Amino acid sequence: MNIDQIDLNLLRVFAQLLAERRVGRAAEKLGLSQPAVSNALGRLRRALGDDLFVATPAGMEPTARARELAPAVLQALGLLQQALRPAAAFTPQSSQRRVVLALTDVGEMYFVPPLLQRWRTQAPQLELATVRPATVDVAEAMAQGEVDLALGLLPQLQGGFFQRRLFNQPWVMLMRRHHALDKPKVSRDEYAGAAHVRVTSLATGHAQLDASLKRAKLNRDVRVTVPHFGALGHLLSASDLVATVPQRFAQVVTTPFGLVSRPLPVALPALGIHMLWHRRMHRDAVSLWLRAEVATLFAERTGAN
Repeated sequence: MNIDQIDLNLLRVFAQLLAERRVGRAAEKLGLSQPAVSNALGRLRRALGDDLFVATPAGMEPTARARELAPAVLQALGLLQQALRPAAAFTPQSSQRRVVLALTDVGEMYFVPPLLQRWRTQAPQLELATVRPATVDVAEAMAQGEVDLALGLLPQLQGGFFQRRLFNQPWVMLMRRHHALDKPKVSRDEYAGAAHVRVTSLATGHAQLDASLKRAKLNRDVRVTVPHFGALGHLLSASDLVATVPQRFAQVVTTPFGLVSRPLPVALPALGIHMLWHRRMHRDAVSLWLRAEVATLFAERTGAN
C-alpha cells in the first residue's frame, strides 16, 4: 500500500495500543475519547487489511501482522519525536563547532583578528575557517550549510538571503610615510601623476573603483597590478607606489608597514559592506550567535537594515 494513505496519527494510536493493550488506557494517554481510538483502529485495519488487535480477556492482543509492523513503526515514531524536539541551546564556551565564513583576502585581514581575539575567552574551542567568494559558489555553499556567513561586498547573493549592512567605507590613498603625497591635501594632478598599484582581487570593489574614477575623469598611472591585497603592505613600504584602498583596510596595515592614508582629491561613492546569511539559517542558534558577534564588533549604529 502507499504510505500516503496512512495518517501519522493512526500510527500513534497503533503504538499506544501496543503499549497499553486496552482502548480506554490508550485513549487516556493520547488525550482522545475511546470512540476516537476505536475509529482510528478501524481506519488502520481497513488500510492494512488486517485486524491488528484482537479483543481477549487479557486485553487487545496484537496479531502476527501487528507484531511484524511494531519495530519499524516504533522506530519511525521515535526518530520523528527526536527530530522534532526543540534544538539544543548553543553554548559558545564549550562548543567545538567549525564556523565557516566567506571572505576576501582584505576581509580576512579586517574581520578575522578581532573575532579571534574575542573568541579566545568567549568561544575558546571554536574552529574558524574561511573560503574565498571568488573560488567557490558561495550561494550554493550557503544553501547547503557549508558556509555560515558571508561578509563583504557580495551583490551576487540576492534571492533566498538575508542581509545586514555593517558599515560604509570610503576609498583612501595609501602610501609609505614621507611619500611626496604624504600631506593633508593632494590635488587631482598630483594623484593622477603618481605611480599607482592596482588591486584586481575579485569581490573587493575594484571594478566599482575603476568605474567611479572614470566618471570623475580621474586617470591613474598604473605601474603595478596585483591580484590580492596581501602584497600591498610590502609593495608600498618599499617603493613610491600609491594604492587606492578601502579605508578600513588602510587602518589595518598602516602601523605594521609604516604606511599612511590620505583622502582622495575627489569624493567617490563609498563601499557598502554587509553580512549575509541563507534563509534556512535565519533562526538557527549558531547563526544567531555568530551574527550577533559580528554586529557587536563591526556594525555601525546606523548600519542595520
